[in-house]
Amino acid sequence: MRIAVDAMGGDHAPDEIVKGAVDAARRFNAVDKIYLVGDESAIKEVLNGLDGVSDRIEVRHASEVVGMEEAPAVAIRRKKDSSIGRAVDMIKNGEADAVFSAGNTGAAVAATTLKLRTLPGVDRPAIAAVIPTPTKPFVLIDAGANTDCPPEWLCQFAVMGGVYSQVILKRNNPVVGLLNIGGEEAKGNEATKEAHRLLSNSRLNFRGNVESKDIFEGVVDVVVCDGFVGNMVLKTSESVAGAISRWIKDEFTQTTFRMIGAMMLKKAIGNIKQRSDPENYGGAPLLGANGACIIGHGASSALAVSNAIRVASEWVSQEINQSIEREIGKFPPE
Repeated sequence: MRIAVDAMGGDHAPDEIVKGAVDAARRFNAVDKIYLVGDESAIKEVLNGLDGVSDRIEVRHASEVVGMEEAPAVAIRRKKDSSIGRAVDMIKNGEADAVFSAGNTGAAVAATTLKLRTLPGVDRPAIAAVIPTPTKPFVLIDAGANTDCPPEWLCQFAVMGGVYSQVILKRNNPVVGLLNIGGEEAKGNEATKEAHRLLSNSRLNFRGNVESKDIFEGVVDVVVCDGFVGNMVLKTSESVAGAISRWIKDEFTQTTFRMIGAMMLKKAIGNIKQRSDPENYGGAPLLGANGACIIGHGASSALAVSNAIRVASEWVSQEINQSIEREIGKFPPE
């Protein structure tokens, strides 16, 4: 398995990106080669400060970077030698099997879509984020690639999310829910109403509409929405989890007695943190593109990068794209 990594993308690039790639090379034997794409001198400076760098790490120079504030499609077209563009080129040229970037999300989506196109039957790729809950994780799709979506796109997202849930999360006949403002069939805007009708007449295990208060209760395996709503759900969830963590820490440090109690509960608190930490799930796959692209959080640490490379390897080895292409072909109502 060969993974191309955008070494210049992310808040902590290239340091955390390079460290994560080195960690992945140590941990995952299935990964044959990791290409670090970006400013060669900056990447090698980080590599020179690390011990035991694997010979499976190789640097590919790219002279430009797409900034977080740049218009994605315009930047990809103008910056021919950008790190994310060159990384995607490696898939197009058959030099890599998957790409990872924690940089400008729109640029990763644009580069992948423009250079690799989409799978047959897919109009637009969508970001699938795995969200932890007290019972089981679920797939949120789309988590930010498409802000305005017609009903047909939402249905395609449902199919793709179902495949990912079944193959990666091992859900047998995954339950799909359409995120809406109410559980009743008549609720929502015109796009969600029509999507509800189409999904109800499909082969998918469609539960119907689900409200935001339901999605963390484990009632569905796949939550479908447009990228505008999905990105807000994702970032709000992360923010709330962080706030609760800070509240717990503040409360446990109020008195000596509470601090003793915290020491007794240290393992339990650690387990909760581990289960809710999105970095353990790696990055979010861009499903529907004719290639494997994993998108990481801008603040990705070395651990998140390492796990994202693992996810990329699993995606390719499990033939997710082939399964999506097959299931998309079955989608029209019976």
